[in-house]
Amino acid sequence: MRRVVCPGSFDPVTNGHLDIISRASRLYDEVVVAVLINITKKSLFTVEERMEMLREVTAEYGNVRVDRFHGLLVDFCETNGISAVVKGLRAVSDFDYEMQMAQMNYSMAKVETMFMTTNPLYSFLSSSLIREVAKYGGDVSGLVPEQVIGKLRARVAES
Repeated sequence: MRRVVCPGSFDPVTNGHLDIISRASRLYDEVVVAVLINITKKSLFTVEERMEMLREVTAEYGNVRVDRFHGLLVDFCETNGISAVVKGLRAVSDFDYEMQMAQMNYSMAKVETMFMTTNPLYSFLSSSLIREVAKYGGDVSGLVPEQVIGKLRARVAES
């Protein structure tokens, strides 16, 4: 079975994330969307909320599973029998950072990294930008899945 992991914070999941996940789901037998647990970072949504949103927006894909991880991605890969990572690249600046991570992951555990260029419609998107726009009441429809918009607005209103 060809299994791949698509890791990230997904705080919140964007249409750019979903584009990469859906494309990977057509190429691999199983795509594990792994939500990073980062206790040093202040997140808008809890890990459980992010996982639930991801389950909702990927429900149509029968070969996508949502999980969580902390620590090294290569350890998560080893535990789950995963030999490759899929990462979306928005710009050259993404590649510089991701290439270092890919080389380290391969050096440590022979975990390969597959890069996918992001759909140009979403090349400017990041979760942090979505949070910032939503915080000031900007319209993020078309940038995040419909299932996420209400949750994002409600969370921003609470803070």
